[in-house]
Amino acid sequence: MKILYAIQGTGNGHLSRALDIIPCLQKHGEVDILVSGIQGDLKLPFEIKYQFTGMSFIFGKKGGVDLWKTLRKASLRKFVKNIKQLPVEQYDLVINDFEPVSAWACLLKNKHCIGLSHQAAVLNAAFAVPKESDAIGRLILQQYAPVTDKYGFHFKAVGNKIFTPVIRQTVRATPVTNKGYITVYLPAFDDKRLIKNLSVYKNVNWEVFSKHNRKKVVHKNITIYPINNEQFIASMAASNGVMCGGGFETPAEALFMQKKLLVIPMKNQYEQQLNAEALKSMGIEVIKALKPKYIPVINNWLENGTPVPVDYPDSTQQIIDTVIAQNTEK
Repeated sequence: MKILYAIQGTGNGHLSRALDIIPCLQKHGEVDILVSGIQGDLKLPFEIKYQFTGMSFIFGKKGGVDLWKTLRKASLRKFVKNIKQLPVEQYDLVINDFEPVSAWACLLKNKHCIGLSHQAAVLNAAFAVPKESDAIGRLILQQYAPVTDKYGFHFKAVGNKIFTPVIRQTVRATPVTNKGYITVYLPAFDDKRLIKNLSVYKNVNWEVFSKHNRKKVVHKNITIYPINNEQFIASMAASNGVMCGGGFETPAEALFMQKKLLVIPMKNQYEQQLNAEALKSMGIEVIKALKPKYIPVINNWLENGTPVPVDYPDSTQQIIDTVIAQNTEK
């Protein structure tokens, strides 16, 4: 069997999940990998057959998506060309993790496309939604990478097509301790803004992982590290808690490690708003921004926050086996 596995390369979450999914897919046949996007820091240890710019959302520095830079970086002509040239018809199965080039190529060529992503689950009616509606954000989630069948991952399983998160084997194998510091991953904030806001909490040590810095920097009780996958996992595992954006993989891994969690969803990013609402319903602390009015909330979390228990079994191979079995019967 010949499989095309297409991965969204914006951010690191999709790529992190792919580290465990690709070996599971390879047990079923020959796997070609497609990655599109320009904001990922993680390098896959597999050969990439197709590498596209895609349609990436660009992180800003004030807590949200930089819409202007996102539009400037987008090349619609190249995007359409990639869609037309991608030979999806040569594959027995196309499995898509919120990747637009392969999704639209399949739509154009009437090829079955299997969605296997967090985005395939996030709009499910079983999960809470924010009070503020976002018609454009919802439309993007629905149409950005259209698929013909959906299997999703979320913070809790629902029915027989929404599964608990894929927790990487490297995370599962890392010993968990508590050295008292807080691990921070807020890629939509620049270092200057993080230092200013975290410096308020003088009795707390912070380990910050930054997309905006290429070397380690120490500023009093704040240590800033460049993005490094292994170092970030080790930091989370030995932390007292994790402060992060409203993505999916980092909160899921923090929950798996039984770390207390505080989430600040990105502005102009509806998926993160949905994730934050789902986490809030589980008892996770969620705030809208790093602003002075949230200092009492953060102080209370630092002093009294506790982990929320979850059960995330190691079932990635079973999930892949199920997806492939159900779609090769068609």
